[in-house]
Amino acid sequence: MLEKTGIATVEQIESVTPSAERRGKGAIAVCECFQNIPCNPCYTSCKFNAMKPLIDINDRPEVNPDKCTGCGICISNCPGLAIFVIDETYSETEALVKLPYEFLPLPEDGTFVTGTDRAGKAVCRAKVVKVLNTPAQDKTPVVWLAVPKELSMTVRCFKIDDIYSDNTYLCRCEEVTLGEIRELIRKGYTSVDEIKRISRAGMGPCQGKTCRQLIMNEISKMTGEKIQDMPVSTFRPPVKPIKLGMLAQSEDNDDE
Repeated sequence: MLEKTGIATVEQIESVTPSAERRGKGAIAVCECFQNIPCNPCYTSCKFNAMKPLIDINDRPEVNPDKCTGCGICISNCPGLAIFVIDETYSETEALVKLPYEFLPLPEDGTFVTGTDRAGKAVCRAKVVKVLNTPAQDKTPVVWLAVPKELSMTVRCFKIDDIYSDNTYLCRCEEVTLGEIRELIRKGYTSVDEIKRISRAGMGPCQGKTCRQLIMNEISKMTGEKIQDMPVSTFRPPVKPIKLGMLAQSEDNDDE
């Protein structure tokens, strides 16, 4: 399987997956190097001796879970891009995954990308937490992604071909992006009111005047439901922006 497709088997992946107990203690490197080749940069670059000593340079590297800190130095030094780091203690619902990435352009901190599995299949929406790039040292860039915790061992790369559309602000008042709306629809929120209550899209000063139709278009595109069949969302006046001076003038007239 690996020799023909470049994709590791389930058994190979399970053989290098850290235990649940160790994953619960913090960041740890995962080394998916499944072939015996003469290579040892991961071993020589580790400052914590977290790679077990190689008896033969052709031996496969093995991570010592008790010594690994998840620093990621081995990621940028591995010529085969076989190492990544997972941290399932990042938050209650998300894991931090540090991945090697040799394509251009590099994503920017705070943007969103599409996380993919080992076969290149899209599996989630991921946020770029940090990008480490040291061109002067000729090292492989490392991208930190926040992904759903249950996918920490699944996400092995990402796509940024639609990064600009995914990061477009759909609701400018509440700064809700198109990617966030798409993710909510994938989770089963398929009405404007549901999305509004979860994300606050449409709760700003314009009360959805600019984003309501855009959200309905996205729901229709992803679910197949016709816009004319969708329930009208609730909104509160004023639906038309008014100047503060007009309100002040109204109060003066009331006094008279």
